[in-house]
Amino acid sequence: PVTPMRRWRGVVLQRHVTRALAVCVLTFGVVLPLCCHRALYSYYFLKSWYLEERSSEALRKGYREGQEALQHWRDVTVGGAVHEGEHEGAELLVTVVTARRTDGLQYHYLLQVMRRLDELLRGCGDVPCAAVMVCDVEGGPQENEDAALVEKRFRVVRRGKGLDQDVNVFEKEKRDYVFCLRRSMEMLKPRNVVVLEDDALPTTDFFSIVRDLLGREFISRSLYVKLYHPERLQRYWNPEPYRILEWVGLGVFGASLILYLLAFFPRFFPPFSMPLFLFSVVYIMVGAELIGRHYLLELRRVSPQLYAVSPATECCTPAMLFPGNTSSRVAQLLDAAWCMKGNAKDMVLYRHADSAHSLEPNAIQHIGAFSSVRVNPLHPQLL
Repeated sequence: PVTPMRRWRGVVLQRHVTRALAVCVLTFGVVLPLCCHRALYSYYFLKSWYLEERSSEALRKGYREGQEALQHWRDVTVGGAVHEGEHEGAELLVTVVTARRTDGLQYHYLLQVMRRLDELLRGCGDVPCAAVMVCDVEGGPQENEDAALVEKRFRVVRRGKGLDQDVNVFEKEKRDYVFCLRRSMEMLKPRNVVVLEDDALPTTDFFSIVRDLLGREFISRSLYVKLYHPERLQRYWNPEPYRILEWVGLGVFGASLILYLLAFFPRFFPPFSMPLFLFSVVYIMVGAELIGRHYLLELRRVSPQLYAVSPATECCTPAMLFPGNTSSRVAQLLDAAWCMKGNAKDMVLYRHADSAHSLEPNAIQHIGAFSSVRVNPLHPQLL
């Protein structure tokens, strides 16, 4: 026979389960969808409603800022450059790799990036933050007009015309990258090198971030540090194993904090129990994933010291830091590989990622909607 005690426990358990289900339905089915349906990197983002609009808005903004940058560089006088950072043995060299774009020429990505770097350098004070160089790898018959414009203020090195025209675009891109790495070391012999692609717009605190990063002892033993990873690939549910540990850690921390606060209201909430703790952990983890890890990472921008350094990710090389003399080693590694579709330069580097890292959140914004080496869609979209 069912004793009164068992019946009472069953009622209490049923009440707790009902409350938990109600909380989940309210949170994941009502509150978060209402709050996150416009958040681009959230699971709740309504692509069919907002993606086209957001993509068009981003293109309009990119065009407007490109035209403003074009006007800025046209107005710059020749010889107005201040090149205090350009001396042999500079602490940091930023090399911007560029080529003339067939599509999206009117967006002037290089001019936007160089304008931002120029502004950041002017804010460095008496001690230069870095030396800056542009590496123009345009191999076609037409001139890279944007590179010619920024030459008013910055050193521009050119690879030459007609080189490597008989190789695939991935191998050509790799050879261009290797050329720029080697020229960076040969010309200025810097202690550290950052290589940016010409659509990698640095954040306003870019040099503070890099300076703090180089101050971390283990970075000197790193082969490279990726300063960018696509936002759409920053989720916890991802092939990167370390994120699972981070995800569980967030759940445990969040659950502990919530249960600690709830303990002050014993009349309204149940006492601590292991099932309640585990439910809270899962609740926090699911909520964090659905909202989007990207937005949690953005909270770290409060200070460069809060930026996280993680094992290197697989995708993409728009912004790379090569500490010490590792740029020469990376050039040798890339030289020894043949790149093709499915084995681009980022994949080659990832195979040597045992001693490489990634920075989170991103230190640059990837503003390029049109590639200089690949076939572009008629209407580029953000996702």
